[in-house]
Amino acid sequence: MAKNDLIGGALWDAYSNKVSERMDNPTHLGVLTQKDADEKGAKLIVADYGAESCGDAVRLYWLVDSNDTIIDAKFKSFGCGTAIASSDMMVELCLNKKVQDAVKITNLDVEHALRDDPDTPAVPGQKMHCSVMAYDVIKKAAGIYLGKDAADFESEIIVCECARVSLSTIKEVIKLNDLKSVEDITNYTKAGAFCKSCIKPGGHEKREYYLVDILAEVRAEMDKESVKKVADKGGDIAFAEMTMVQKVKAIDKVIDANIRPMLMMDGGDMEILDIKDTSDGFIDVYIRYLGACSGCASGATGTLYAIESVLQEQLDSKIRVLPI
Repeated sequence: MAKNDLIGGALWDAYSNKVSERMDNPTHLGVLTQKDADEKGAKLIVADYGAESCGDAVRLYWLVDSNDTIIDAKFKSFGCGTAIASSDMMVELCLNKKVQDAVKITNLDVEHALRDDPDTPAVPGQKMHCSVMAYDVIKKAAGIYLGKDAADFESEIIVCECARVSLSTIKEVIKLNDLKSVEDITNYTKAGAFCKSCIKPGGHEKREYYLVDILAEVRAEMDKESVKKVADKGGDIAFAEMTMVQKVKAIDKVIDANIRPMLMMDGGDMEILDIKDTSDGFIDVYIRYLGACSGCASGATGTLYAIESVLQEQLDSKIRVLPI
């Protein structure tokens, strides 16, 4: 199946090649039977898990030998392509591990294993919940084999019980996607989308962790890291992070050094009237030409392009210059 047969090109780019390959050609899709177990002298374990938050479901098959080692594993999945890819990787991570070690595999381990490179997420943040299902079915299988409750293996702090989203997942998604609101967290992870008890205090069920507090904590950590990066660079501040006064001074400095001398050679000049941050992420700089430049035809073409290009190159690629 071609990539663009599934989703738009821009969104498709948010999925790793490993995810797309396993969507179309899962390596471990299949069924294991008691006959397979008898032939290998192993114990057959079959575990089911369904995610009520999205309707996906997975069945996990293990063959476990007398040394507690998972010697074979398969899965069946009913759900989206990401759920299939996550389940396939989950099975691969289980193979040849002891049950006691396999149960330590987390949803973050599954997502990281699906990345093409360590620093680029394998799936859009909205699909992180698919790897949670793989994580839960492992615990279910281990519980069946070891005669324990799946909850006994819970090492992650679960913030949203409805969507089974952990504290570490929420923190990572906030950082990776620079999320700024609880609504963003819900859109990306489904945490808080259902009973809403985990959003803030006062819901029908008291929680230890709330999304509003987690967001505030992570944003504070991110701000501290940003300040540290600025300090490490010797005090330089990115143009987009400057105050309005700092932006005006920075633009004036570039104009004085690179633009004004060129204009004055032809008897002209310019001044900055206003700077505005737009809702679509651009920085609009409103200018007025003075002297000979005020009546020059190139003020709206070549000269304007030259001014804008210099400011974009030296300060920020999203600067737009608008003559008044």
